[in-house]
Amino acid sequence: MSTYSIRRNRSTWLKYLDMKNVNLSPTMKSPLSCTFIAMLILIAGAMAPFALAYGLEGSSPNPATDSKIENSVVKIFATKRNPDPFKPWTKQAPQEVTGSGVVMEGKRILTNAHVVIYASQVSVQANQGSDKISATVEAIAPGIDLAVLKLEDETFFNNRPPLKRAHTLPEVKDTVMAYGFPVGGSSLSITKGIVSRIEFTRYNYPVSGLRIQIDAAINPGNSGGPAIVDGKMIGLTFSHLGKAQNIGYIIPCEEVEIFLQDIADGVYDGKPALFDELQTLENPALRTFLKLDKEVTGIVVHEPSDAGATYPLRKWDVITRIGDNIVDNQGMVRLNKNLRVHFRYFIQKISKKGRVSLTVVRGGKTLSVDVPVAVTSPLLIPSLNGAYPSFFVYGPLVFSKATLEYVGIFTSSASNVFAALSIAGSPLATRIGDTPAFDGEELVVVSSPSFPHKLVKGYSSLGGEVVWAINDTAIKNLKHLVEVLRDSKEDFIKIEFKRRFSETMIFPRKDMLNATEEILTDNGIRSQGSPDTLAVWNSKPSQETPHMN
Repeated sequence: MSTYSIRRNRSTWLKYLDMKNVNLSPTMKSPLSCTFIAMLILIAGAMAPFALAYGLEGSSPNPATDSKIENSVVKIFATKRNPDPFKPWTKQAPQEVTGSGVVMEGKRILTNAHVVIYASQVSVQANQGSDKISATVEAIAPGIDLAVLKLEDETFFNNRPPLKRAHTLPEVKDTVMAYGFPVGGSSLSITKGIVSRIEFTRYNYPVSGLRIQIDAAINPGNSGGPAIVDGKMIGLTFSHLGKAQNIGYIIPCEEVEIFLQDIADGVYDGKPALFDELQTLENPALRTFLKLDKEVTGIVVHEPSDAGATYPLRKWDVITRIGDNIVDNQGMVRLNKNLRVHFRYFIQKISKKGRVSLTVVRGGKTLSVDVPVAVTSPLLIPSLNGAYPSFFVYGPLVFSKATLEYVGIFTSSASNVFAALSIAGSPLATRIGDTPAFDGEELVVVSSPSFPHKLVKGYSSLGGEVVWAINDTAIKNLKHLVEVLRDSKEDFIKIEFKRRFSETMIFPRKDMLNATEEILTDNGIRSQGSPDTLAVWNSKPSQETPHMN
């Protein structure tokens, strides 16, 4: 009997002896007691075959299963060129990143979107393999952070079958193993922990989904690797909480299945959701105000997502059921005796043809309503969502659309700048999270400090200013700004901004046009604008340019 076998079976036998009322208190320090304990350990090792025969052995690793799992985990290499919202005419320097992935059915690799988004080159390497196989991104969903890769050489899959996925959620406290290729080494890493928490929560706005929290160590490079319980994949590792210890997150297989069903037709549509503003029903005064019976539970509609007369939800409606599931006063629904999740979870479960059935209490009456759901909510300041920013260069100024990535420059690296924008009433701060006030509304920003040129002498360097009007024409969006500049016949261009204490800039129009090419050349900019803005600039002028009242 090896020392490993003795150690492995010690805990099983100590539990068995404890059931027989044998006192193995750690306070026993006499030589006789130590000898007695040592004898018991040796006996435990000697009795191991009998323990196996009679079911006394604890669960042990299955080498065959472990080998199959390890054979299905791959390392992903990507060369990424992320956008530079501050300099939208260029991209950030190439960045080499690594992640993990797992073999799935259809001779494909499943991984996280953030591993391969903006990647110009992707390759895959098998565990213990030496060759890197070129890959392309076949489908991607940045919102829920999932992607599918197709390999150039599909013989890679001949000896690598897909990993089996679990069809049910794990239980809290289940033992979980996280597989992947994190930093700190080049070979496959396996960390062990437990399932700590299961929630329905926000991923990347506006997408929400189920999320499993585990306490196994998760580090950069683990992203896209499988999390395993009882030999089956329960989800895909995707992040960890940076300012905490032992808090990692995985995307459960239920979310993976929704994603795979969505892309079956070759197009990713997105997850259905409700975008109404809600508030809990926990306050007694609020219940009294709404004249609710004591037995009524639910969540209150604070602001409907659509103010139109045909939209079925109204302000102060109390959502009491989604389908047949009772909603409590925190907006939660019980899945089982140990798990509650937000009621929005059931939208992805029961919605049909873009609608979901809700029960509401309105003015003391119980109503059944059929509410439309959508896969996205329009935002005035949206995410780039995998695209590169649009831009237009005019003289020494660069115009672009405001995006969450652009605003993130101010919030992450210079919070005092964002606070200053808020105090000054900049829409970048005051309207973040708003929906457009009209179809096509965008915030147009001077994305970066002006290029050095005599035309901007005496003016502030700008960067972060939101354009309000050009020659008294209110600017609706970036394309509209290009139209106004294109169609202008006046001698001067007057640019006004949406911020208190901002300057109004006056430029000679012909000088701005003449300086543009020179500025592009001096700064190594290959194009005056992105394809969408150049299409407007090079088109025929409109007959009339509307002016502000």
